[in-house]
Amino acid sequence: MKLVRIYRCLCDATRLRILGLLGGGELCVCDIQEVLGEPQVKVSKHLAYLRAHGLVEARRQANWMVYRLAARPSRELSANMACLQDCSREDPVFARDAARLRRRQRGPKCAPACCAPSPRAAGARATPLR
Repeated sequence: MKLVRIYRCLCDATRLRILGLLGGGELCVCDIQEVLGEPQVKVSKHLAYLRAHGLVEARRQANWMVYRLAARPSRELSANMACLQDCSREDPVFARDAARLRRRQRGPKCAPACCAPSPRAAGARATPLR
């Protein structure tokens, strides 16, 4: 049953926070890890769980994985993600995560290979992220 699978994914605070962050667009695993203040291994395991259950998709960019919400979510997933977005607007944890992400995106970046634009992009230069 799709709904049970979705709720199993949503019943963990870390996974909810990850989904909240990805609601704003795709992110490198290093961005998610930094914002959550969690070890990379923990974040990667949660992302793998979400990916295995169809809530997120990933693409490799050099040595890094970049994640986003599922491009073609089921009706049930879309409804639950809309609910999560509504609820997260009033929860201080999600607000802090969003603020940390904004600061991170404006501030110093991580390793040069991380989150660099695709070399196919015209005139694109690798931007270090830390």
